[in-house]
Amino acid sequence: MFCALTEAQLVRYQQDGFLVLPGFKPAAELALLRARAGQIVEAFEPGQRASIFTTQAQSRAADDYFLGSGDQVRCFFEEEAFDATGQLRQTKALSINKIGHALHDLDPVFDAFSRGPALAALAAGLGLARPQLWQSMYIFKQPGIGGEVGWHQDATFFETEPQSVTTFWFALEDATLDNGCLWVTPGAHLGPLRQRFVRQGDVVRMDTLDATPWPSGAQAQPLEVVAGTLVVFHGLLPHYSAPNRSPQSRHAYTLHVTDGQARYAVHNWLQRDGSLPLRGFV
Repeated sequence: MFCALTEAQLVRYQQDGFLVLPGFKPAAELALLRARAGQIVEAFEPGQRASIFTTQAQSRAADDYFLGSGDQVRCFFEEEAFDATGQLRQTKALSINKIGHALHDLDPVFDAFSRGPALAALAAGLGLARPQLWQSMYIFKQPGIGGEVGWHQDATFFETEPQSVTTFWFALEDATLDNGCLWVTPGAHLGPLRQRFVRQGDVVRMDTLDATPWPSGAQAQPLEVVAGTLVVFHGLLPHYSAPNRSPQSRHAYTLHVTDGQARYAVHNWLQRDGSLPLRGFV
């Protein structure tokens, strides 16, 4: 059971921009979350229009289904899920890219997984004085068609002043080089914010702030981790995951958390009104 960060772990986080915490979640909790995600997908009826999630084109964010998902539970298909005629190449259960983005507030199983003393202690140790959980995503990384997630920084999408967004990434299955584990560049969080994702009404754009190149293969480090591991990383840390061409899925669950003492940018794509108040880890 996690209690608090050690001094060595805190120094490592400050230097590298991430921490790998094996055994943070027990197998029973992982099984509950995976089962609940399966139930949500089974109940999902896409109707005439299917929303596809891809990080390769910003057109995804102009989709009102995506833009309206900040206080909803919605399913998004893998980019390669459909054939040329628009039919699924495999079953619906093996076609969904992710579920997002308010699972942690709207579903009791996800709510329980997303909160508790261990996470509150970790957030406090990282300096989050008033943690606010903005977004949750259940990511499937489907076998054979799991999409690439290009190099990016989460602060691009959750900008605060000062910078505070922190990512909590839970491995629900073993993440390996074969099935598309995370890649990071230790220490790169000390560099600039490269891009800003701006929303004005239903119009979005990606602004380039700094031309610093994304990490090369020689600079990147794979994070192969076993199920139950929590990877926590700084909002400015560049990270990436390759496509999954293996026969094994790579389920993961992610929370994006900011500090309520920081100013949350009005141009961020995800905003909340009083109908679904922000909450922390307790």
